[in-house]
Amino acid sequence: MLTNVLRKNAKGKMAASAVCCAASLFANGCAVSRPGGAESALMNWIKHRITVGDRGATNPLGYSAAVAKDGQTAFNSYCMVCHGLDGQNTGVPFASQTSPPIPSLASQEVQQYSDGQLKWIIENGVSPSGMPASRGILSDEEMWSIVEYLRHLPPAGSRGEPAVYTGGCGGPADQSFMGEKPLARRDRKPGPSKCAHS
Repeated sequence: MLTNVLRKNAKGKMAASAVCCAASLFANGCAVSRPGGAESALMNWIKHRITVGDRGATNPLGYSAAVAKDGQTAFNSYCMVCHGLDGQNTGVPFASQTSPPIPSLASQEVQQYSDGQLKWIIENGVSPSGMPASRGILSDEEMWSIVEYLRHLPPAGSRGEPAVYTGGCGGPADQSFMGEKPLARRDRKPGPSKCAHS
């Protein structure tokens, strides 16, 4: 009888321990936290040298202000929601809250990629970082032009915040690139603007 009681208590304790262990793993394993310095350095090394392909590919569009402007247009239609209009996360409320955080595209970490690697990242995404693939959404020409735009990003904060986060102010149509006039917006109706900078 004593052995039966001990067995039941042992089974109960093991079950309780297993439940506590599982709950702890679930709670801690699902917690989103900023990666540490060593983790970030290791992942950057792996991405730059192993997982991100096309290191030797070159941009077939060449390098010009016109290509960069086309890249800005494509960037504004696909990338700015996560990277801001300036590629440096200006006005993106969740950029530093993701794990890993969304990097500034002007950072050394990003700018050290070759043009081919940047195009590969745009095309294939980076799993599990949250960077989506654009294959089938953007053309090769649009992806290569975005690479050129990334090489000539405007100063941080100079293009304002994405309109999606400002209620219609500061969007891509309100900003210029390389001294050119702002892009025309077809959906803008004439009349007074609610934007402070207009």
